[in-house]
Amino acid sequence: MVKKLMICIIILVGLAAVGNVSAAEGEDKLCPMTLDFTKRALASDQSVNLCNEYLGKVVVVVNTASKCGYTPQYDGLEALYRKYKDKGLVVLGFPSNDFGGQEPGSEKQIQKFCRLTYGVEFPMFEKTHAAKANADPIYRILGDMAGEYPQWNFHKYVLDRQGRLIASYNSRVEPQSKTMIETIERLL
Repeated sequence: MVKKLMICIIILVGLAAVGNVSAAEGEDKLCPMTLDFTKRALASDQSVNLCNEYLGKVVVVVNTASKCGYTPQYDGLEALYRKYKDKGLVVLGFPSNDFGGQEPGSEKQIQKFCRLTYGVEFPMFEKTHAAKANADPIYRILGDMAGEYPQWNFHKYVLDRQGRLIASYNSRVEPQSKTMIETIERLL
């Protein structure tokens, strides 16, 4: 019995050491490294454990900006979220000022802009670095796994229900594009 327990512990420690999975905070489930983060909700003191909240959903992670030529993609992202959220899709927005200084505002200004201009209801999180040079850990993991980091605002990463990276779409790919819709529908 003790030998079996030790073998299980060794296997779990080994898996965590190579970065495949780690134990989620206070949970019995295993968390993929793509979601193994606690992030602060935009303009809030509330922290969200991404694994506890979103594991089991199809996740689109996107770096956003309010003063960008791609900013109208908020409409498409919100439409995706509203159409598919009851089937298990969530869009996670991370404002970033990394590209062209196009997200200079405070988090409260960003939140107000997103809600009033685009009616954004999908979860938005703290202002984050997405560019490779100073990438936040979530973008470091996604960028390394995809083999590409965001080169501009509105780069989209798609994760399946197990938190595996399935696709990476650059800024030019619209959220309502046939390619993104097909990927999302296949995963739902």
